[in-house]
Amino acid sequence: MGHPLDSRSLAPSMAAPAVRRVGAMRPFAWLRLGARDLAFLPGLSLGMGVLVSLAGLALMAATREATYLAPTLLGGFLLVAPFVAMPLYALSRQREQSAAPDSASALRAWSGNAGSIALFGLLLTLAYFVWERLAAITFALFFTEQLRHASNLPAALLLSGQSVTLVVAFVAVGAAVAALVFALGVVSVPLLVDRPVDVITAVLTSLRCCARNPAAIVLWAALIALLTALGFATFMLALVVIFPWLAHASWHAYREMVDA
Repeated sequence: MGHPLDSRSLAPSMAAPAVRRVGAMRPFAWLRLGARDLAFLPGLSLGMGVLVSLAGLALMAATREATYLAPTLLGGFLLVAPFVAMPLYALSRQREQSAAPDSASALRAWSGNAGSIALFGLLLTLAYFVWERLAAITFALFFTEQLRHASNLPAALLLSGQSVTLVVAFVAVGAAVAALVFALGVVSVPLLVDRPVDVITAVLTSLRCCARNPAAIVLWAALIALLTALGFATFMLALVVIFPWLAHASWHAYREMVDA
């Protein structure tokens, strides 16, 4: 008889990591640690912030004549942010390991687990398409043809009396999609950068972090939303600092919730 298949060949490349419970107020500590990491290699960190800020300004310019597209495009902007932050996760790992700052290595952070990172990118792309369709449906339900082509949509909404309906509808739809995406990705990209795990393991680990630390996760999501809104309110200028700060802080959120 032939030798049976070695069960070790069927084992995953790495077991699912254990998830820790953290204190409800730990997100403030993550922000403090993120601010410390920002000074580790400030040129690269702030350079990534400048790129993100310029991308945000380009989106604002693109939606100037089509204001109704702004929520959809900004939603896509937020979905790709974790991938732009990968070099910053790598910098935080270098500092954690007491290594010298290496920008070239940080910029190649994706290469160690490129296949799984690409698959997670595909997952977020699908989420973006779902959000875009839901936003379009919401818009179609609440807007007349005249409003759809208004050059100043906010003013037109106020005059039509539909502004409250719009805000409620978009907040409800956007919050549902954002909550799902955040739960799937709160530690997924840092985990994929740090270890050779597959997408399913990364996503399930992220969901387990949320289930084990609901208070900390809600506070963390609120802080990210508040700081990101501040960046938008300053016409993307504050994002030069806020984006790398949040990226470095996200690395520490991952490190504290996921057992090494």
